[in-house]
Amino acid sequence: MNMQVSLEGKVALVTGSGQGIGAAIATQLAQSGAHVAVCDLRGDRADAVARDLSERGLHARAFTCDVTSPEAVSALARSVTADLGPIDIVVNNVGWAGDDPFVSLGVEQIRNLVDVNLMSTMFVCHEIGAGMIERGAGRIVNIASDAGRVGSGGQAVYAATKGAVIAFTKSLAREWAKRGITANCVSPGATDTPLWAHDTSDRIKSTLLSTIPLKRVGRTEEIATAVTFLVSDQAGYITGQVLSVSGGLTMVD
Repeated sequence: MNMQVSLEGKVALVTGSGQGIGAAIATQLAQSGAHVAVCDLRGDRADAVARDLSERGLHARAFTCDVTSPEAVSALARSVTADLGPIDIVVNNVGWAGDDPFVSLGVEQIRNLVDVNLMSTMFVCHEIGAGMIERGAGRIVNIASDAGRVGSGGQAVYAATKGAVIAFTKSLAREWAKRGITANCVSPGATDTPLWAHDTSDRIKSTLLSTIPLKRVGRTEEIATAVTFLVSDQAGYITGQVLSVSGGLTMVD
């Protein structure tokens, strides 16, 4: 990182951080001095990321949690606090898009998309926000998508949930500003993750690349840099905002 950010002594929880963008966020926060709770539904992935960071002399612990369960989130918060201390920073990175026509989706698929993309974010903020309010400080970054602002064909439910995440984040920003808490969104565009590499068709890749002004996909560390800035002291006067990191794919007023 070129940006000089110190998160020394801060405790950060990053959901969905067993790979891809989440792992890059956990890494940059740890490199900036934070004690990072690497959280993933897949315990083996969380363990691998936390082990790698620890071997590099950074502070990280692995946690396994299904963040769509409020009971599991409550247990996670207790475990992280017991092991690392009160949580100062939350990054809600868990998400899933899919690529199917809306009418082809079953009820359970719709509910799963809502649970993963929206309810998990609400549950985590609800559980951990109480402690932040009590301490009078906190940083929340929710990973959104510009699909939530401009729509996305084949991803109607995903776009709806991300639009809700944006509105939810702005509402928290207004409600909790007086409590010393900021809440912002980062909206990644096409990013070089395992999902992009292995689960995205060549047709979609070609179409996207032709519409991105910078003519390339993003790197996970570029998303992480935006998150790291927003949770830092340098961003103390920024709240309720949506920062797109998309190579200019969307330019939303």
